[in-house]
Amino acid sequence: MNPEELEAIAEKEELLAQSFKHRIHICGAAGCLSGHSEAVKQAFDAEIKKRGLEKQCRIKQVGCLGLCALGPLVAVDGEHILYRNVTVDDVPKIVEALDKKPVEALRLSLEEPFFSHQNKIVLDTCGKVDPERIEDYIALGGYRALRKAICEMRPADVIEQVTQSGLRGRGGAGFPTGLKWGTVAKAVSTRRFIVCNADEGDPGAFMDRTILASDPHKVIEGIIIGAYAVSASEGYIYVRAEYPLAIKRLRTAIHQAQRAGLLGNNIFGTSFSFNIELRLGAGAFVCGEETALIASIEGKRGTPRPRPPFPAEAGLWGLPTLINNVETYAHVPRIILEGGDWYAKIGTEKSKGTKMFALAGRVKNSGLIEVPMGTTLREIIFKIGGIQEGHRFKAVQTGGPSGGCIPAQFLDTPVDYESLTRLGSIMGSGGMVVMDETSCMVDVAKYFIDFCRSESCGKCVPCRVGTAQMHDILCRITDGKGTIEDLTLLEELCDLVRNTSLCGLGQTSANPILSTLRYFRDEYVAHIQDKTCSASVCKMNGRASST
Repeated sequence: MNPEELEAIAEKEELLAQSFKHRIHICGAAGCLSGHSEAVKQAFDAEIKKRGLEKQCRIKQVGCLGLCALGPLVAVDGEHILYRNVTVDDVPKIVEALDKKPVEALRLSLEEPFFSHQNKIVLDTCGKVDPERIEDYIALGGYRALRKAICEMRPADVIEQVTQSGLRGRGGAGFPTGLKWGTVAKAVSTRRFIVCNADEGDPGAFMDRTILASDPHKVIEGIIIGAYAVSASEGYIYVRAEYPLAIKRLRTAIHQAQRAGLLGNNIFGTSFSFNIELRLGAGAFVCGEETALIASIEGKRGTPRPRPPFPAEAGLWGLPTLINNVETYAHVPRIILEGGDWYAKIGTEKSKGTKMFALAGRVKNSGLIEVPMGTTLREIIFKIGGIQEGHRFKAVQTGGPSGGCIPAQFLDTPVDYESLTRLGSIMGSGGMVVMDETSCMVDVAKYFIDFCRSESCGKCVPCRVGTAQMHDILCRITDGKGTIEDLTLLEELCDLVRNTSLCGLGQTSANPILSTLRYFRDEYVAHIQDKTCSASVCKMNGRASST
């Protein structure tokens, strides 16, 4: 494909779109599919055919529209009208109302804070494109950033723009993306690799999975731009086998990009060639750690290794390897199109751009959101999420199983890497689980340390043994058999595991315990001294305790 052909596809798709009077988009992401959105789409197809409106109405299954709690969602005429909780029985009413007043009983206002408080960069085309049609993505500006990078910029220019943007890795650690890309590019080697880490496994997190299932070409475009910047000719997307929808659509997108000449030899008629392969992970949480991921791709057991050397210098098969996660790559096309300075104006001084969060737990509006870095926890939880009526906010857990629990007194904290770390939590990949008074914080800590314990690869003793010991102590406490001395022992174990574990899983596994001890110590004491659980969750001497 040459640049002229890319524009021709976009123009053809635009003319096709204009030929229809109405556009009906049915959410085809995992959340809405679980609510039978596929049946809703089939009902629309049948109803439109029954009324002879095939030439007036275009029906598409699109990616995530965001508000998973109210799915299936249906957008009419470019989200001008958005319907919630749509069932097969609602379809005739919606079609009947196309040229009339909308069905108000189903309508969802786009002025709701859930929508109005977001700033979408990664999600800007989700809900607009059919994830299985490359033409849809091209029509909305897809692959123009790749064309600009390859045809108008040198690799060093691309890295400079990413550096100027201030983009930090969205996988959790927040390492400066431009610095990492520059390190790989400067590594002395005739062969380099690029890897997309799609091994998202945090409980309550579904950002990367949703992007891949909703807009796979955006991620592929970002990966190709990254490969051009660091002179890599081979790439891998390492994705969990438990994500069948994302895998299916990724495979389709890669095949389409290859057929269009956007992957393969001499992309856009230049000397740059690049290919991508999928690698399916078997579900080991530790393979989200980059050195364990590399071992898994190489066909070895997925366990971490000491660093340095870092993958940027010695990664896949000992060669320089660039690794970023799905969301990081998805930011790249807009950065190249709009410029690094444009992106750097969004967010805070040290945390630039936007961040996606999977908002879950005790909120009314669970779903996928994207907000500027620096947005406060209060705005995210109360305005976008909304606390369920009759309940009181208690804490929010950020950063997955290795994150911390943040209490109400810190709701006005801006969400950025440094602020969350100061509170004893982490940004992580973007999971955000909200809890109310029905949650016992000791039980919450036990749940997350149990997860870390079961997911430990066992390679290093501190993580393998320490997480098991911490879990045993928490079990004693929730069973009403703990002692005050156990709290001191817990803190000592947390310090030991945090400072001596080999990889990030063990190093951060203590965060849920330390943060709950720090902010909710009274609950631990009540379990030990009074044999009571304020949330009536834990069992004391074989029965649920009372407050």
